[in-house]
Amino acid sequence: MRKKVDARVRTLIENCVKKRERAMFVLVGDKGRDQVVNLHNMLARTVVKARPTVLWCYKKELYLSSHKRKRMKQLKKMMQRGLVDPEKEDPFSVFMASTQIRYCYYSESQNILGNTYGMCVLQDFEAINPNLLARTIETVEGGGIIVLLLSTLTSLTQVYNLSMDVHARLRTQSHQEVVGRFNERMVLSMAHNPNCILMDDELNVLPTSSLMAKIRPASGLSSSGEPAGFAGKSKELGDLCDMLADTQPAGTLVSLCKTIDQAKSLVTFLDSASEKTLRSTVALTAARGRGKSAALGLAISGALALGYSNIFVTSPSPENLKTLFEFVVKGLDSMDYKEHIDYNMIESTNPELHKVIVRVDVFRQHRQTVQYILPQHSSKIMQAELLVIDEAAAIPLPVVRSLLGPYLVFLCSTVNGYEGTGRSLSLKLLKELRGGANQAKKKYDKFSSENASIAAHSRNFREITLDEPIRYAEGDPMEGWLHELLCLDAANHVPEIPKRLPHPDECELFYISKDTLFSYHKATEKFLQQIMSLYVASHYKNTPNDILLMSDAPAHHLFVLLAPVDENTGKLPDVLCVLQVAFEGQISKSVSLNALAKGNQYHGDLIPWTVSQHFQDAEFPKLSGARVVRIATHPDITGGGYGSKALQLIKLYFEGGMQGLDDVNAPRAPGSAGGKSPAGAASESSVLLTETIAPKKGLPPLLISLEERPPETLQYLGVAFGLTSSLFNFWKKNDYHPVYIRHSASETTGENSCISIHPLDTSDIENGDWLVPFVDDFKARFLSLLSNTFHHVHTSLALAIVDPFIDFTEADTKAAVEKGVEMRKLNGQTLTPFDLKRLESFTSNLSDYHLVKDLVPSITAAYFSKQVPVQLSSGQAAILLGTGLQQKSDGSLGDLLGLPANQVRALANKALKKIYGVLKSSKEAVIDRSLPVPKMVQDLRPHEVTVDEDLNEAATEADEYMKSALSLDKVGHFAIAAEDVDLNGALKGAKIPESGTVSIKSRRSEAKDSDQPYKRKKSRKSSDGKKRKSRKSG
Repeated sequence: MRKKVDARVRTLIENCVKKRERAMFVLVGDKGRDQVVNLHNMLARTVVKARPTVLWCYKKELYLSSHKRKRMKQLKKMMQRGLVDPEKEDPFSVFMASTQIRYCYYSESQNILGNTYGMCVLQDFEAINPNLLARTIETVEGGGIIVLLLSTLTSLTQVYNLSMDVHARLRTQSHQEVVGRFNERMVLSMAHNPNCILMDDELNVLPTSSLMAKIRPASGLSSSGEPAGFAGKSKELGDLCDMLADTQPAGTLVSLCKTIDQAKSLVTFLDSASEKTLRSTVALTAARGRGKSAALGLAISGALALGYSNIFVTSPSPENLKTLFEFVVKGLDSMDYKEHIDYNMIESTNPELHKVIVRVDVFRQHRQTVQYILPQHSSKIMQAELLVIDEAAAIPLPVVRSLLGPYLVFLCSTVNGYEGTGRSLSLKLLKELRGGANQAKKKYDKFSSENASIAAHSRNFREITLDEPIRYAEGDPMEGWLHELLCLDAANHVPEIPKRLPHPDECELFYISKDTLFSYHKATEKFLQQIMSLYVASHYKNTPNDILLMSDAPAHHLFVLLAPVDENTGKLPDVLCVLQVAFEGQISKSVSLNALAKGNQYHGDLIPWTVSQHFQDAEFPKLSGARVVRIATHPDITGGGYGSKALQLIKLYFEGGMQGLDDVNAPRAPGSAGGKSPAGAASESSVLLTETIAPKKGLPPLLISLEERPPETLQYLGVAFGLTSSLFNFWKKNDYHPVYIRHSASETTGENSCISIHPLDTSDIENGDWLVPFVDDFKARFLSLLSNTFHHVHTSLALAIVDPFIDFTEADTKAAVEKGVEMRKLNGQTLTPFDLKRLESFTSNLSDYHLVKDLVPSITAAYFSKQVPVQLSSGQAAILLGTGLQQKSDGSLGDLLGLPANQVRALANKALKKIYGVLKSSKEAVIDRSLPVPKMVQDLRPHEVTVDEDLNEAATEADEYMKSALSLDKVGHFAIAAEDVDLNGALKGAKIPESGTVSIKSRRSEAKDSDQPYKRKKSRKSSDGKKRKSRKSG
């Protein structure tokens, strides 16, 4: 039975074709697939060109039986022979057979990037997520339509509570209840989209599409059917074409451009190619539908005309290059190249790639090739003269960085963020290239994948942006609706910083009600755009799925740091910092043991499962914690202390420091914070064709003071982040301790994931130092892996992770020496005398470093394990770590630390000399302790008379004796005992000699006993301790 279609449906299609805008139809009902045929027929009759191509995306099944598939093949053959009567055949079968349809799984939607279709059909609504919406809808050209198929519903509000596939990944062990806030917001936004109609499966317009009541046929367009303002831009483009008419190949190729932005970008590409410099990069960034791939294709054809021989093109998939190769061929044709005579196109033999072009061989003057390669095959392009990277944001950042080499590079990408790494490209790689273009003065002749970042810094760089859309008209309502729904243009909504920046201590942290934030009220939408703008400006890993995670994940909650609120202004306060936390843990021990036994790791609960697997500990998942998923500060006030202040306040909040006395004993259980979404389901009497939906009323306040909200009971705060020096230092400054670093780098950013934990001061755990064993074990394992797994980590970052104690005192060193330093080599043996001899020779500058190189890793490991307490400077410790554990050369270590190689070696030698001194002293102390010690005599007491007193006493006795011995009565015996006769006999009659001395013989008798020489009397003590003089022996 035929039925007249609502005129508003045809009017919308015709208006969108005239304005080059896109239309969206939401079909509710199980028979909606049959209406796709009617919509496509209306579109085909309106569009004055070939039948529009169709992109049909689905989850798993097309719901077409094998019989229908055979019938389609038969219909195609019959249609080619003209034997098909459309009036008698099944319309859907005719549609399937006569239309060029690209079937695509949702899981393979990345393969359609860069392609353009006239119609897009999205079935299996439960499998759709924001990423898929952004990828698929943006492939539709202006004048095309998007069809969204829903199953039979009695009310649109049933979509709010529809279980989506993505919800399974949002549930955790202790947070199972998912609230579909994103679906609610999407349906409400559709009702406010002027190019969207919600219908049932009989094409009856639903009352929710209230804007369709005012739709009228479009008027006021130019004769060419272009929107207003396009003629002026076409004139500017024509002037540029006239100016370049005599410049080839630019003049011919520019005439193929559709907008002035595209033409200027093509001129920039050709200008760089004509310079023939092999170290230049031209980056083209824009939103979807701006003609980036077409500009690249024309630039490649221009490079062929300029004589480039080896041109390589890469993208995530060859199917992404359909438009690019199409415009390469168009450019060659415009320059009078003939297929099969001047060039050949080679298609892929892989049936899954649908015969896409993968190579173009040109042989007019000499052999020239445009060849597709996979992004991972960077080693195969060393002979390239030009490398073209399309959809670079969808390629992992380290892979893109490794592709840069000694050749010209054209880089093109979308930076809205839907591909998954768009901001990664713009915030990291393009920032490196900009900085390198400003300060690169050195020339690097040698290139390898290891110094790719050096090569990136030494390249000439040009940047181009495209603003004017080509695929559809400027100001397309569908583009605005999609950007508003998914916050894709959040970078344009960054709030202005307040005129007076408050001190961080003046700011206050608030909890955000997610029910209110995603209710699609005007004020809350503006606040949501501000929050997302801080995310996009601060983080490089942003996807549209982030907004689904924020809205529907039951464990995720939002906090915001606001400037002091002036209630009299009536405006939303200034957002300075946003915190997104996820509650984790509370996993039963039985589940943990089961996961450990099977090696499983469930979705969510990132920190508990990772730590449990890493340490094989089944107790840790029982703890409750909050993981900081994101912390984003306003880009103009980074480094102002607002992020640290937010972390301090949230720590204080979960420790119970913000609650009044009445609320201290009423903590929340983790997961009970969000609550259920306010009741919004339709009553039983409401039906699809009579209801109208609107944002909910009676919602809680958007911002809730932390003093009014009881905190959850937690034992720790944690964070997982990409390991960089700036991020690690930030979290270390806020007292977060690392417990895990992933061994393999992320494919997206090339960074190792790091988990750090901060224990909370709560009464739930008796042992306040429960985290210390985890941290110590992690550091020990990290030290042992520095020579291989973490060899690439920057030495200063590695030193910060190890965080060694290097400020030893002399007392610490002396105590260790006396106790004995026991150091073992890597093979488990202690240092031998030969080892000590080698160290002594090296530290005395008598031998080369290579003599002791085998001992340096053991010495370094012993030092950082606190076995050898020696005070070193931070520079010496870093160099010792780099040379001993990371096995880096002096040159590479000097480049990392900004020091000459000879200074690096000198500082390393000083450190080794200090350590050898302690080892030597320890060995000497051991030897001293092994020598024999003389036995001590027992019961020896000191003399009561000192040596000085004893000498003075003896001197006094000697003086007294001399005085008595020299008296006159004592010296008489010295007189000469001789007579005159003896004197005369001696003279013999002669005179007395001049000397006056005469020798005669004495007659004196033997001396008496009293006249003996002086003999000191010795004093001695009696048994009672008194002094007494000894008697002379007779």
